[in-house]
Amino acid sequence: MKFGTKAIHAGAEPDPTTGAIMTPIYQTSTYVQESPGKNKGYGYARGKNPTRSALEKNLAALEDAKHCICFSSGMGATDAVIKMLRPGDEVITGDDLYGGSYRMFTKVFAHYGIKFHFINLTDAQNIRKYVNVNTKLIWIETPTNPTMQIVDIEACATIAKEHKLILAVDNTFASPYLQNPLSLGADIVMHSVTKYLGGHSDVVMGALMMNDDKLHTDLAFILNSCGANPGPMDAFLVMRGVKTLHLRMERHCFNGRKIAEFLKTHPRIEKIYWPGFEDHPNHAIAKKQMRDFGGMISFVLKGASVDETFRMASSFHVFSLAESLGGVESLINHPATMTHASIPREERERVGVVDNLLRLSVGVEDVEDLIEDLKQALETK
Repeated sequence: MKFGTKAIHAGAEPDPTTGAIMTPIYQTSTYVQESPGKNKGYGYARGKNPTRSALEKNLAALEDAKHCICFSSGMGATDAVIKMLRPGDEVITGDDLYGGSYRMFTKVFAHYGIKFHFINLTDAQNIRKYVNVNTKLIWIETPTNPTMQIVDIEACATIAKEHKLILAVDNTFASPYLQNPLSLGADIVMHSVTKYLGGHSDVVMGALMMNDDKLHTDLAFILNSCGANPGPMDAFLVMRGVKTLHLRMERHCFNGRKIAEFLKTHPRIEKIYWPGFEDHPNHAIAKKQMRDFGGMISFVLKGASVDETFRMASSFHVFSLAESLGGVESLINHPATMTHASIPREERERVGVVDNLLRLSVGVEDVEDLIEDLKQALETK
């Protein structure tokens, strides 16, 4: 079954009672049992809900996975993966990482004796320098947030298998439409479903996909025990959003390319980060493991002060200044004070997250309007 067909039909069965083509919203916390311990697969909604189960089947199909578990947020999903570790365990991860992940790793789990190595992953072989008997997990993003670094998933998977490590990939920026890490050897794929999968800026959710039965059992246990479960209305909204994922991603990619090409030649732009350019670091790897290059773009304003950057970021008419990404509407973000504010300045700047860096989430509006909006905003001093 092709991707677009899976997006619309996977996990969605007509309601057996009414024939409704859309999966019902099972707005219930509890389920009647035929006798003690005997039920129809559902006992209490923290553990399972039929609407959520349908969505999990759908998302698993999109990632060519055997299993999917949905969580109340992307951070809830990330939290569950780290909770599989024990004090003294070590994690190798990237030095260009979503600020929320960095904050969780350093401000929460580091206090429980888990050690994190933040390293440059543009050369996967760097991982080998940090592997030791305590290493249990490699956690990567690709493309990274916000400088769009490309990490070779297959090379990371080879190293992980050599040392019997778990490889988890945050696939939020690419979406399953552009990239499928499990097919490249990853063990776990994480999505902030809030972003491209939901696609309409109206739901917060996370998901983990995997093929290994034990990983699924362990992570489902953590979900049920710790309670980071999404509600049925959230699951319904995401199922509705996923039905147009392939169509939206085509437009995100088309608009992203046009805008990246426009920005690359603009005199106010010092540097642009978009993996579709042949001179982008690891472009060849992006071309190998992605089907297209997406609608996420970051750029540095030439010689701009913080105040000038703020004025420019606040002067758009079509782009909205906001956190998050992946919705149908175009957004502009200032990572240093928004998504990555929790990372110390010295560490941010070392990987390129400077005060005059801005990040675009290119939506699905008419690209001519988006370019005109960029033109007028770039004239702001």
